[in-house]
Amino acid sequence: MATTKLILTNEVSKLGGPGDVVEVKAGYARNYLLPRGLATPWTKGAERQLEQMAAANSKRAVASLEDAQALRDVLQTKPVVVAERAGQNGRLFGAVTAAEVAEAVKAGFDREIDRRKVEFTAPIKSLGEYTVTVRLHEEVYANLVVQVVAAKGARA
Repeated sequence: MATTKLILTNEVSKLGGPGDVVEVKAGYARNYLLPRGLATPWTKGAERQLEQMAAANSKRAVASLEDAQALRDVLQTKPVVVAERAGQNGRLFGAVTAAEVAEAVKAGFDREIDRRKVEFTAPIKSLGEYTVTVRLHEEVYANLVVQVVAAKGARA
């Protein structure tokens, strides 16, 4: 049986996660993984690029489990306030984004979090108080309370 070496670009159940180098049957690679963009062919250059991406991710990641737990405890002490333009009925013009939540954390706590680690259960499209999840580490999640208030100067 012919096998093909690939680098996964997305999570594939029972196979691996993004960045994993896997060997699969040629037909599975050709007919399923590659057309759906779940993997790319393995090459020496792609392997080097993968190592560089891993190094960059490790720099961005919170250093250790203890640091992540300390950051979680800090983030859960008080709510983060996000000011958005809203109409008279309290509906927002758009939705609160992960980047806005990350910015509010920087302003409120003077701590940086990666916007890609902010997860919403549902889009935030009206004024009020919401809970979002922030992945700080593989094992550490913080439940962050986000208060959405009307922005000053917004025509309501």
